[in-house]
Amino acid sequence: MVFTEKQSLLPSPGPVVEPPRWRYPWALAVQVLAFVLLIKASFALLDYLDENRYNDGLAVAQCPQVEPLVPVSSSQSLVKMDDYFTTSKFRNETIARMAGAIQIPSESYDDLGPVGEDKRWDTMYDLADYLENTFPLVHSKLKLEKVNTHGLLFTWQGSDEGLSPTVFMAHQDVVPVAESTVNQWTHPPYSGDYDGYYIWGRGSMDCKNNLIGILEAVELLVDAGFKPKRTVILSFGFDEEISGKEGAAKLADVLVDRYGKDGAAVIIDEGAGTTSVWGSTFANPGVGEKGYIDVEIIIRMPGGHSSVPPAHNGIGVMSELITLIEANPYEPHFHSDNPYLSMLHCGAAHSPEFPAKVKKLLPSWKEDSCATKDRLAQEVAREGEYVKYLFTTSVAADVISGGVKNNALPERTRVLVNHRVNVGDHPSDVQSKLTKLATQIAEKYNLTVQAFNDEPETPRSIKLNANVDTLEPAPVSPTSVDTVTPYSVLSGTTRGLYGVEVLMAPGMTTGNTDTRYYWDLTKHIFRFDPGWDSEQEGFDGIHTVDEKLSVIAHIKGVQWYSRFIRNMDEADLS
Repeated sequence: MVFTEKQSLLPSPGPVVEPPRWRYPWALAVQVLAFVLLIKASFALLDYLDENRYNDGLAVAQCPQVEPLVPVSSSQSLVKMDDYFTTSKFRNETIARMAGAIQIPSESYDDLGPVGEDKRWDTMYDLADYLENTFPLVHSKLKLEKVNTHGLLFTWQGSDEGLSPTVFMAHQDVVPVAESTVNQWTHPPYSGDYDGYYIWGRGSMDCKNNLIGILEAVELLVDAGFKPKRTVILSFGFDEEISGKEGAAKLADVLVDRYGKDGAAVIIDEGAGTTSVWGSTFANPGVGEKGYIDVEIIIRMPGGHSSVPPAHNGIGVMSELITLIEANPYEPHFHSDNPYLSMLHCGAAHSPEFPAKVKKLLPSWKEDSCATKDRLAQEVAREGEYVKYLFTTSVAADVISGGVKNNALPERTRVLVNHRVNVGDHPSDVQSKLTKLATQIAEKYNLTVQAFNDEPETPRSIKLNANVDTLEPAPVSPTSVDTVTPYSVLSGTTRGLYGVEVLMAPGMTTGNTDTRYYWDLTKHIFRFDPGWDSEQEGFDGIHTVDEKLSVIAHIKGVQWYSRFIRNMDEADLS
């Protein structure tokens, strides 16, 4: 076949067909919107299913709750004792006992001299005499040893020497009340006044409530004829507020020498309590503590007459360094062993008001990506400053001095910077960061840096010194409840007293306790204030004006101590 120029192999196009036109233009928009909403609903459903699967898993794997635990063994006298806690007679007596302890101003000062030489220690004699007169059965039935004069070590020997002892701790001392603040108190700080609900005074919450509560529990158990199988030890230091080197440190040495490494079953000391959060109530025994380091910074610069000052003297340069330190805070960060992660898992598993954003981020915390962990930490930090510092190294310039005369330039300026080191970090990280910041200032002002060495101070220098009390973060106590463990006994005792509506979750505190010296005695250390009153959650007035204690909380605390002693006595620990 022969083709001409006008012929083609393609078929004829036929009639032109125009695209369809929408008779109602808004109909297209409606369909698009419906499609978008369908997609969003699908993703929301997937998120909902994921979250519920996550919660189901957490409830078992991450935050198991033990059944309430009450002592099995009993007697007519013990039943009578349990009933006695609820009477007005006991209420009045415990108020009087607490008031008497508060009225003894057992203050600790940073500049105290050696025990036996500095007369300010002598107030501890008054407190010891008060305790002996107030708790005669404890003093007659338990063995009392006085360690380094004022440390009180009571031993209630159990009948089964094969059982490791239960150790209760508290400290006898309190922080001083500044004379300038006395008039700001609603009730005088050492009055022990009772207003019908609260007992007021320094030490009422930190921690003569624990000291008196433990002794009350033991006194009543002795009176009821209870004879423990498991030895009970009461170890009361007297200088916790100034780091415990004369009290708790010496007591711990005696106990470790006597019972050996890991020789105690459990330690209960002051610490975290019970709080309402996210629509639930959690008891949070502290299972860890942050580390600690004080850094002394000294700037040496030339002196001279103040009438011819240089552009920057030592005080100005130190101020610039402090400003630089504050402008470079530590960021929130979760390490895998931080106990507050367990609290978050418990909130996600059990609390109706747990933050949705945190719940969404929480499953990814185990990922290797630091960015993922930091996003979680930053989101949780929005809960508030106190929460943030449970997983953030804190930094605070607390003490500063410089200069000796109004017409003389300062030759030596000093500041003390306090740090509480995040779990998983180290004091050495603080030292490295401060060295870098000090170097920036030193280069600007032609100074040398002497960082954490034993060299003497030199002219025109910035010297950094670490305090001798530097402390690594504490080992984290085990919280398994798969078998009978000290934590399961603690948890069961708490839920047995307060009911199953109180949930258990591991916690921690931002400060340090005397337990720093007891790490070798047992792995099972719990820093817990067992008394709880929903009207007074948190630490009311600790270390400041108007410290006070709910009587309801105190009575509950005494009940808890008595039950825990009996529950530990019956526990078949793994």
